[in-house]
Amino acid sequence: MARPRAADHEEKRQAILKQAAELFAAHGYDRASLAMLAKAGNVSKTLVYHYWPDKAALLFDVLAQHLQHLVEIARGAATITGSPRARLETLAFLLLDAYRDADAVHRVQITCLTLLAPPQQEALRSLERALVAEAAAMVADLHPGLAEDRRLLKPLTMSFFAMLNWHHLWHREQGPLSREDYARMVAALIAEGGGPAARALGPGVDSA
Repeated sequence: MARPRAADHEEKRQAILKQAAELFAAHGYDRASLAMLAKAGNVSKTLVYHYWPDKAALLFDVLAQHLQHLVEIARGAATITGSPRARLETLAFLLLDAYRDADAVHRVQITCLTLLAPPQQEALRSLERALVAEAAAMVADLHPGLAEDRRLLKPLTMSFFAMLNWHHLWHREQGPLSREDYARMVAALIAEGGGPAARALGPGVDSA
């Protein structure tokens, strides 16, 4: 008979995932061990192995859970009523809000994803592509003429993410600019700057 799952099973798992992200970010994937993780989280190595067979599986879960959450946020933002600009602004704010306590996961995603096995990397890249596709659809709604022209649609979409993803380097929670303020700024730059950027490329590229 299967052993019943403890009531706090998922709570413990989430705590270990958070601790692992911080440890990988601080020490690097190669130097961080499961023994270090167990000690930092005040849990046994046995408990860690109860959830994951090895360190690679743990790293994969750290990144997969984060990226899946972002994809779900983007898909939810795409369903709201309102103008294309309002949807993009909502997406920007929701992503910034999700990033609030995810600085460690961001660093791990940048530095450690390529250390995983190719099938694991592809699964994570697929989530990244899904997230970008949701945002690209919103950008295309703002600038219909770009929908079929990846010369500008993809760079403009990736610029949207660049403005959000590096926000943590300079933003201060008690500073003069809130996350909501910055979300509006980012959406405005994409909405109002996309057309001039398209026209700067010359004939054949029009945002409207």
